[in-house]
Amino acid sequence: MKRAIAALALGATFGACRQDMHDQPRYEPYERLAPPSVAGTVARGHLHDDEFLETGKVGGQFVDAFPLPVVYPQDGVPAPAGSFIDIRRGRERYEVYCAPCHGLAGRGNGMVVQRGYRPPPSLHIDRLRNERPGYFFDVISRGFGAMPDYAAQINVRDRWAIVAYVRALQLSQNAPVAELPSEVRRKVTGGQTP
Repeated sequence: MKRAIAALALGATFGACRQDMHDQPRYEPYERLAPPSVAGTVARGHLHDDEFLETGKVGGQFVDAFPLPVVYPQDGVPAPAGSFIDIRRGRERYEVYCAPCHGLAGRGNGMVVQRGYRPPPSLHIDRLRNERPGYFFDVISRGFGAMPDYAAQINVRDRWAIVAYVRALQLSQNAPVAELPSEVRRKVTGGQTP
């Protein structure tokens, strides 16, 4: 009986040591690389205090406007940084991130589609021409269907610039002839009155 109690006490002692080794403090991978955050602070770029600008929504509904004025800056004319949406920048970002699938004209026939990738819808179909700017911002930010999200690659202002360029692209491909300037209208109609 004494041996059984001694064996039980010895087993409990060594078992407890083993359990302590399993429960000792340890770091998860990469945990030590991040410095501890300071209480009451927000990481740079993560405040998200402007719902309209950051999400394209107000009260959970897509917005029907742009958060800043959309401009086509003239060469050599300085403009205050961050005070507008630059449509030229939108074209540049569109050609980098969107044209491989959507194509330069937005018809859904980009180079990766020609190589076998699933084609996106044309940006010129009625459903998308009638969509709100906030919808396009949301799709760029969160993805849709086969389209991945681009929130990590494209900053917020550039996403809005792309939306502005998409709107200009839609208008350029679907403008009524009657709304064109007279000299352009003559070229398009061959001198005929529409």
